[in-house]
Amino acid sequence: MKCGIVGLPNVGKSTLFNCLSNAKAQSANYPFCTIEPNIGTVSVPDERLFELEKLVKPERVLPAVVEIVDIAGLVKGASKGEGLGNKFLANIRECEAIIHVLRCFEDGNIIHVEGTVDPIRDKEIIDIELQLKDIETLAKSVEKAKKFIKSGKKDDVMTYETLLNLQKFVEEGNNAREFPMDDFSTEIISDVQLLTNKPVLYVCNVDENSIKNGNEWIAKIEEMAAKENAEVVVLAAQIEADINELETFEEREMFLDELGLTEPGVNRLIRKAYDLLKLQTYFTAGVKEVRAWTIGRGWTAPQAAGVIHTDFEKGFIRAEVIKYEDFLKFGSEAKVKEAGKLSVEGKEYIVQDGDMMNFRFNV
Repeated sequence: MKCGIVGLPNVGKSTLFNCLSNAKAQSANYPFCTIEPNIGTVSVPDERLFELEKLVKPERVLPAVVEIVDIAGLVKGASKGEGLGNKFLANIRECEAIIHVLRCFEDGNIIHVEGTVDPIRDKEIIDIELQLKDIETLAKSVEKAKKFIKSGKKDDVMTYETLLNLQKFVEEGNNAREFPMDDFSTEIISDVQLLTNKPVLYVCNVDENSIKNGNEWIAKIEEMAAKENAEVVVLAAQIEADINELETFEEREMFLDELGLTEPGVNRLIRKAYDLLKLQTYFTAGVKEVRAWTIGRGWTAPQAAGVIHTDFEKGFIRAEVIKYEDFLKFGSEAKVKEAGKLSVEGKEYIVQDGDMMNFRFNV
C-alpha cells in the first residue's frame, strides 16, 4: 500500500519526501529534477509504542511503516505525454492514495512553472490532467460494457449505465471520488482503476510566518477540501528539513518550541497518510521486541496473523487478544489475565486498532 506525493514542479515535494524518509531524493530549483520515482519506507509515529516500551522493557521496538513515493512534477499536457506525463500517470496509478502538495508561499528565488503562486489553480491543473486520462479510460470501459448489455442481464445493464453516468460526471470537470456511489457502483468503479478515484490528502507547503499565523491560501484550500470531503495538513517543508538536520531529540524539541509547534508536521502527515490508506495497527509485545504490525481496516484475526508469517494464517487456531487500554491499566499480560480481560477469539474476529495479540497456530 503506497501513497504518492504529487504536485507541480518546484512546490516542495522532494524536500518533503526527504524529511519523511531520510532517503535524500535530489531536490533542486528546476522542473523535472525528480524523474524516477523515489520510494521511502516511513515509520508511523505512535505514542502507544513508547508506553508499551516503558512497561515491557523489550530489547527493541519496531514501529508500523507506510510506503511513500515521490513522483515527478506534472505540467499541463501530461495526459497527452507532455513533460514526463506518461511516466507520472503510470506512477500515480500504482499508488493507492495521493498526497497532493500545494505551494502556498512566495519566494522569488524559487521558480514557479506557472509564473505566479496560486495553489487553487495549481490543484486544478493536476485535477484536469488526471480527469483527461480518466475520460480516456472510461471511454474504453463504456465501449466494452456496451457489448454486454445485449445479454439483457440486469447487472450488465447497471454496469453500463453506471460507467456512462460516471463518464459524463468526469467530463463535466469532476473527480471520480466525488461521484455518488452505492456498493454496486463502488465495486464496478474500483475495477476501472481511475486516477481521480484515489483518496487525496492536501498539503499546504507554507513559509515560517504562515506556520504561526496562517495565510490567505490555507483558508481557501481548506474550503475547497471540505467540499471534496478531503483533509488538509499545513506544514513548512523547509522547516521540516531544518528539523531533520538537528542531531538530538532535545535540539528538535527546542526548535519546535521556538516555533510554537508540539511536533514536526511530517508526523501529522504520516499519520494522515496511514489513515488515508485505510490502515490500522495491532501490537505484539514481549521481552525480545515490541512491534506494531500494519493491517487493513476490517481484517480478520487469521489475515492479521498472516502479516507475521503465512504459516500463522494457514494454521490459525485462535487469537488471544488484550485491549491496549487494559494492558496499560494492569501493566502486564499476567495481570490482565487475572483481571479476566484477555479474550480468546476465533477466525471470524475483526481486529481492532490497538489490539495486542498472541496467535496459536498449527501447520
